[in-house]
Amino acid sequence: MSKNLDDCKILDATCGSRTIWFTKDNPNCLYIDKRVEHGTRIWKSTKNDSERRIDVEPDIVADFTQLPFPDKSFYLVVFDPPHLVKIGENAWLKKKYGKLPENWKPLIRDGFKECMRVLKPNGVLIFKWCETDIATREIINVCGEEPLFGHRSGKQAKTYWLCFMKEEER
Repeated sequence: MSKNLDDCKILDATCGSRTIWFTKDNPNCLYIDKRVEHGTRIWKSTKNDSERRIDVEPDIVADFTQLPFPDKSFYLVVFDPPHLVKIGENAWLKKKYGKLPENWKPLIRDGFKECMRVLKPNGVLIFKWCETDIATREIINVCGEEPLFGHRSGKQAKTYWLCFMKEEER
């Protein structure tokens, strides 16, 4: 890893190919993912065939349910876990976003808890969720905490950006 953990104020716990980032190598952010993947392939679509490239290159390979950082390490955590359950193994969206297991609730709950654990008091967690297969309300219930606010976006308005804040310890 070329980044110094002490210099990183932001953690992207599920960076994938960093599609949400304007600056894909932000010096303040530590990017982690459980996989490294590179590939170019022709994927068939209903309209036409297209060549698509995937590059998943995290700073650290790690599982978001067991983050290798001390408590209270980051001011901001970005959590964009896989959201698809019903997807083919060779589908472009599976390569791009990953796939949830059938028993996904413990994975999301544990990942959310880990993201909150590594947040500093008054730190912010941005949780991105696309409700293609699972409703956002169900995800919030699994996490056990209400977001401060959220915003719906995307072509079909199925993506939610949720904001949580870790309360200051008393």
